[in-house]
Amino acid sequence: MQSTLRAVLLLALVCLAALLPMAASDYYTGLAVKVMIYALFALSLQLLVGGAGLVSLGHAAFFGIAAYFVTLLSPESGAGNMLWLLPGAVLAAMAYAAVTGALSLRTKGIYFIMVTLAFAQMAYYVFHDTKLGGGTDGIYLYFRPELRLGEWVLLNLDAPYAFYLFTLACLLLGWGFLAALMRSRFGAALTGIRVNEQRMRAAGYSTFGYKLMAYVLAGGLAGAAGFLYAAKDGYVNPELLAWDQSGLVLLMVILGGSSRLWGAIVGAVALTLLQEAFQSQDLMGDIAQRWHLTFGLAIIVLVALLPNGLAGLPGQWRQRRQAARIKPSASSL
Repeated sequence: MQSTLRAVLLLALVCLAALLPMAASDYYTGLAVKVMIYALFALSLQLLVGGAGLVSLGHAAFFGIAAYFVTLLSPESGAGNMLWLLPGAVLAAMAYAAVTGALSLRTKGIYFIMVTLAFAQMAYYVFHDTKLGGGTDGIYLYFRPELRLGEWVLLNLDAPYAFYLFTLACLLLGWGFLAALMRSRFGAALTGIRVNEQRMRAAGYSTFGYKLMAYVLAGGLAGAAGFLYAAKDGYVNPELLAWDQSGLVLLMVILGGSSRLWGAIVGAVALTLLQEAFQSQDLMGDIAQRWHLTFGLAIIVLVALLPNGLAGLPGQWRQRRQAARIKPSASSL
């Protein structure tokens, strides 16, 4: 019964999300697209943090590399073909993940965090300090890619509603893929590695291979989000690969709750909306000029009050109800 109710609620949410542009202004539609892109980005990191217990501070490298790939290889005179640009962007991110992951995963804990950060910064400075991709000025994507078979255009992302639905479809596919993956034997092995890697090794599992595969898959999903980001804004710069971008998406996973897959989506929604709210002059007045300070304080408070993230709220409420029921019965004794 509960599974049926969840399926109905999910279907209702998807339908509402698909119909949002018909009722919302262009600003809120654009904000919804941004939220969905970051939700897909956060889901990719969720596979590492919540799935394999790998905390990475260099995940933005895959996001930025894919964004640069589609921008650099798209023609300036017309729309590029998404038939090869999207897979190419994903594969470029996965290739970098395979190379860096093979080295990073030989370390653990804080050393793994620092090595992933170092590799991300290395990619950042490649675009920042060279003429590749316009250097610090970035580079523009003049036309959104379109899906073509010969001269037949199957999907034109230049239409705002088409791009919105395509972004929603990518998010749902990414979530569905990870949900199926974590229910598979591969996902069970990742969970075992997160809980007790030494015991998994003793049981005969090649933990390094499992972690590397998860790292590459996470890089590919981040690459898909990077493709969407480049197509959305039509502009990329080295800041997409910076460490604060990696920190932002890690905050989304922590705030949403790494124990649930959908926590990454909730965290992306909450953090993006918080950013928009604290930057709004209408809501915050003059304080909006110092929004980084208020935003940081809000994150500290939320993390302190929600140790299990937003996804853990139902469990916290249940525990409080049970504790409230136990107290009267205990006092009566």
